[in-house]
Amino acid sequence: MAIHQTEVRITRWSGGQNPTLSSITRLMQKEGLRPYMWENTPNFRYPVRSHGFSKVVYVIEGAVEVAFPDSRQSVRLRAGDRIDIPAGIHHSLIISNTGAKCVEAATIL
Repeated sequence: MAIHQTEVRITRWSGGQNPTLSSITRLMQKEGLRPYMWENTPNFRYPVRSHGFSKVVYVIEGAVEVAFPDSRQSVRLRAGDRIDIPAGIHHSLIISNTGAKCVEAATIL
């Protein structure tokens, strides 16, 4: 029986060293995820969207602000931080003024 996540979860990086693409990718693969890397230029903005699947995003470099317009809340993620966004949750992204590199994977329920 699958457990459906209904709340956004944020996990702050607590490792002693800065995260690397390979270390985060290995963590995600241990969870059975199929991660892919993406990066954006400084101040890039993704418009509000939602997905028919849940997703996991780790920030590898830079910072990303994730906004949730329905609740009028936002969170800033830095290197190593993880966010789990359930299917159907409206969100937008604003890339920091230094740009960002992230690793993402969809979780199909």
